[in-house]
Amino acid sequence: MMNSSGCSKGVEKQKPYVAMLFVQLIYAGMALFSKVAMSKGMNPYVFVAYRQAIATIALAPFAFLLDRNKVALLSFVIVCKIFFISLFGITLSLNLYAYAMNYTTATFAAAATNTIPATTFVMAILLRMESVSIKRRHGMAKVLGSLIGLSGALVFAFVKGPHLNFMNWSKAHHQETSSSSIIKSTSQGEFVKGCLILLLSNITWSAWLIMLGPIVKEYPAKIRLTTLQCFFSCLQSSIFAIAMNRDVSSWRLGWDVNLFSVAYCGIIVTGITYWMQLWAVEKKGPVFTAMFTPLALIITAIVSALLWKEILHLGSVCGAILLVGGLYCVLWGKNKEARIERETEKDQKSESNNEEEIGHVVLVLVECNTHQ
Repeated sequence: MMNSSGCSKGVEKQKPYVAMLFVQLIYAGMALFSKVAMSKGMNPYVFVAYRQAIATIALAPFAFLLDRNKVALLSFVIVCKIFFISLFGITLSLNLYAYAMNYTTATFAAAATNTIPATTFVMAILLRMESVSIKRRHGMAKVLGSLIGLSGALVFAFVKGPHLNFMNWSKAHHQETSSSSIIKSTSQGEFVKGCLILLLSNITWSAWLIMLGPIVKEYPAKIRLTTLQCFFSCLQSSIFAIAMNRDVSSWRLGWDVNLFSVAYCGIIVTGITYWMQLWAVEKKGPVFTAMFTPLALIITAIVSALLWKEILHLGSVCGAILLVGGLYCVLWGKNKEARIERETEKDQKSESNNEEEIGHVVLVLVECNTHQ
């Protein structure tokens, strides 16, 4: 009985790790399948519109069943706020992401995701929503991590260097397979253009994360809030897609990889990862969840190299190392700062309790003296 209970506890402890590994596999798949859909000729704006429509349909039943008991008043002002954060956050970010996939690689798309924590931190400081103390180690770690992460993204985009022929591919073999590969040959200028657009997409996503905080306090029904954002983003993306592309044939979906990519991003990425990350945050905290982000980059790079013959360059590897290093510096600083805040709160509570106890003792002594 002891062994079985100990084994079950061990399995229970491993669940968050398995869940986050699965989440990063899903995110790696998002970059890969998005790249496949764009390479197969699917319009990026139509892709986002369909993705958000499927996400809305997938989340609506859960929003109705699980959030029906939550008291959250949906006033006209809150609806307008949700509409605008959906426009400037989700709609703009996803459309920039999909457009950038025409010019960059799935590996860089996964790598650029690691800049979001640092970008969010810098924007929060500029908006005075977060303070930083450079004199302390955790403050210095957050600042240095942000600078290192940004430097890594720039190195990844602008520095090539010699290619790493770890798969023993000859140049001739690469030229033979490149025509049939998913990876289209793009010029250096187009690749840099795609990288900059992708970084801009991450900046808008960071702005959405910052704007989302106050909205959640006003409208605490999180699943309903997510569903409403997906719905508004679907409407906005559809209007944008129609304005940018008048070709009706681009909206046709067959039983092919385009339909699978749209369904994958709409149902699995938006639905399953939301639940699994929420569960992991409740179990282990947000820092634990963010620590697994670089796994999506590693998985994407390996799959792209094996299946699509994507050649990694020395500059890309160095940039990826800087990205991951900067991410962990920011996360370490945030974790250290959170621990200090918790310890300070405990000390303040203990001091207030001691003052109450002292006051109670003094009151008892005074009462004793008056009775005497």
